[in-house]
Amino acid sequence: MPTAAPGVEWTENSPDLKRSFRPLRELWSARELIGFFALRDLRVRYKQAVLGVVWAAAQPAAAVLVFTLVFHHVARTATDGIPYPVFAMAGLVTWTYFAAVVSQGSLVLVDNASLITKVHFPRLAAPASALLPPLVDLGVGLALLAVLAVVYRQPPTWNLLALPAWLLLLVVTALGVCLWLSALNVRYRDVKHALGPVMQLWLFASPVAYSSGSLPEGVRWVYVVNPVAGVVELGRWSLLGTPWPGWQLAVSVPVALALFLSGSWYFQRAERSFADVV
Repeated sequence: MPTAAPGVEWTENSPDLKRSFRPLRELWSARELIGFFALRDLRVRYKQAVLGVVWAAAQPAAAVLVFTLVFHHVARTATDGIPYPVFAMAGLVTWTYFAAVVSQGSLVLVDNASLITKVHFPRLAAPASALLPPLVDLGVGLALLAVLAVVYRQPPTWNLLALPAWLLLLVVTALGVCLWLSALNVRYRDVKHALGPVMQLWLFASPVAYSSGSLPEGVRWVYVVNPVAGVVELGRWSLLGTPWPGWQLAVSVPVALALFLSGSWYFQRAERSFADVV
C-alpha cells in the first residue's frame, strides 16, 4: 500500500452525494430572491390595470364558454357524468397554471440578461420564481370552479384531500419543462418564437376540454406520455371525483419526474455559459 509523503494526507476519492441535492439547496438559499422576483412580476402584471385580478377570472370563464359551445353542444364530448362547464373548468385551472409558468419561466433568463451578466446568484432562482405569480390565477380559477360546482350541484368528495398531491405534481411538471426551455432559450432564441404555437397545440393535445377516456384505446398509451394529461386527470379526480386515472398516472408521473431531473441536469450544465451567451 503506498504511503503518503511527509506532510501530505491521503483523501478518499469518492462521489459527493451532496451534489444530488444541489438544486434544492440552491433554491432554499435563494428563497428571498425568488420571492423578490415573484413580487416584482406581480407588480408589473397588475400595474395600471383597472380590473386587476378580474382578468384572471375572465380568461378561464371565456374559455369555458367557448369549450361548452364547441365540445359539449357540437362534439358531444363525454364528461364522466360531470356537468360540462364544471368538467372544463377543472381542466382549465390545471392548464392555465402550467401554461403561465412555462410561458413566463422560459423567457425569464433572457428578460433579466443584465442581472445574469452582472450579479452572482443561483440561476435556478430565476425560472423557479415563475412558479409563484400564477398561483394567483390558480386560486381565482379554483374559486370559479367552486361557484360552478354550487350552481350545478356538484358536491365535493373525500378525494379533495389529495389536492396537495395534485399541486405538487403540477409544480414539478411545470418546473421540469420550464428548466429545459429557459436554458435552451439562452442559446437558441427560436424557443421564444416557437413557444406560442407549441403551447396552443399542447392545449388540444391535453384532456382539458375533453376526457382522455373518449380517445380510442390504442391511442391512449401514446397520449399519456404527455405529462400534462396525468396532471389534468388527477386534478379532476381530486376536485370532482371522476374515475381514478391509475394507469395514466403510472405513465405520466415517471415522464414528469424524468423531465424535472433531466431539466435540472441540463440547466446546471448550461448555466456555466449563461453570462457569455445571454
